[in-house]
Amino acid sequence: MKAVAVAEFGGPGSLRYVDWPQPEPGPGEAVVKVEYAGINFIDVYMRSGHYARSHTYRTPLPMVIGMEGGGTVAARGEGVNGLAEGDRVAWCIVRGSYAQYASVPAWKLVRVPDDVPLPVATALMLQGSTAHYLSHSVFPLGAGHTCLVHAGAGGVGQLLIQLAKLRGAAVIATVGDRDKADIVRRLGADHVILYRESDFREEVMRLTAGKGVDVVYDAVGKDTIHGSIRSLKKRGLCVNYGGASGLVQSVEPLELAEAGSVFFTRPHLADYIGTPQELGERVRDLFAAYGAGKLAVTIDREFALAAAAEAHRHLEGRGTRGKLLLHVSH
Repeated sequence: MKAVAVAEFGGPGSLRYVDWPQPEPGPGEAVVKVEYAGINFIDVYMRSGHYARSHTYRTPLPMVIGMEGGGTVAARGEGVNGLAEGDRVAWCIVRGSYAQYASVPAWKLVRVPDDVPLPVATALMLQGSTAHYLSHSVFPLGAGHTCLVHAGAGGVGQLLIQLAKLRGAAVIATVGDRDKADIVRRLGADHVILYRESDFREEVMRLTAGKGVDVVYDAVGKDTIHGSIRSLKKRGLCVNYGGASGLVQSVEPLELAEAGSVFFTRPHLADYIGTPQELGERVRDLFAAYGAGKLAVTIDREFALAAAAEAHRHLEGRGTRGKLLLHVSH
């Protein structure tokens, strides 16, 4: 089969479109004929070697990357029940989606409802589940809360804004330009800050009458994290879940105290979809919201599998306005 593999850590040029052995399903696994693979920053971290020491997201070389995909069941291994060949499925947090076929533990495969297009289902797996656990579990938003969402026009940002509004919270979003500002306003953001035109921390404090926000969701990382910590109200929570500008290397404990005895966390999605029940609950919520017209999913661009390097360059250029996908041909 054709796949995109990494033989050595590096930039987008380290991605190679190669012939790769087609997987066979082991016990408890199913092989999926991949139609779409999601492009996510976790793929960048794996490709670049930033996760080389991660025990949660292992990166053995050589490897086929891609942590999110959608397609149809092509074969089942021993002990797999509840799935039939030809079923439309989607998954995340199993490496290998940048390929024509991927072997996935059956319990991590979610059957896609007939009224959900496969590109949308794929987009809702990793980015949707991330937005869900951030807004429902890491900090369960509700009426009376105010949150700051960085990179509001990105794939997770757009979904997170909408889920926050569905839960009754007020949303302040940061974006890079006026086109992106229009996008997040349409999605329900109460206030929008163009971080290239103003200091977002000062704007947050102005908008909250000096109190700060209950929670900051920060996927930008290095360039914003210290301002994010200082944008919190006393005993608020800063959630760093990505590093579009570079990974955060350190936060001094005293900085948290001086910001108002605030809290800091750097979660992994894998720890919030660790059981079939938890995964199922999150995805059912997302599919139901989409089916009811309450959750818009924006597919920004689709690339061919062979153009994975170009897709990574586009993602790292921070020009995305929604979800990036690889469309896998056979």
